[in-house]
Amino acid sequence: MIDISSEELNNFTKSCHELIASQQTLLLATASANCTPDISYAPFVRDRTGIFYIYVSELAGHTNNLLNNPQASILFIRPETEARNLFVRERAVFSCRAKEIARDDDRHAARLDALQEKFGEVVGVLRSLSDFHLFALCPETGRYVAGFGRAFAINVNNGSLGQV
Repeated sequence: MIDISSEELNNFTKSCHELIASQQTLLLATASANCTPDISYAPFVRDRTGIFYIYVSELAGHTNNLLNNPQASILFIRPETEARNLFVRERAVFSCRAKEIARDDDRHAARLDALQEKFGEVVGVLRSLSDFHLFALCPETGRYVAGFGRAFAINVNNGSLGQV
């Protein structure tokens, strides 16, 4: 482990938050009922508590995977064109517990409003489709990698970083 100052740690924390805020979609890893891995992506919004929300169709494999197995992993990664070294692209990874938000739950309309504000009227069209499900992806653990020897645990309660 490389010792870093609290100022450096604060700078890495800020960089982690900026990376996530710069993304409009998240990469989503799920597993089927027979444990076959699946990777996909979905547009998202995030609330003040750090929970990520996605609105996805039953036509996508990840939706049924989440309905049958509520564990997921999500990834935010710096684009290749912006990376200084492709072996250590800046990234944040979270292990999450997925919870479906029922249509009669107050959060359902509020989160879909947030998605519509961020992504436009397409969300208004998707809201009318019965095969779409709203999921809360609740981070349980997280890790941020900023470069060689620069890996940090993400405190999922407050977003701060700590050395691993």
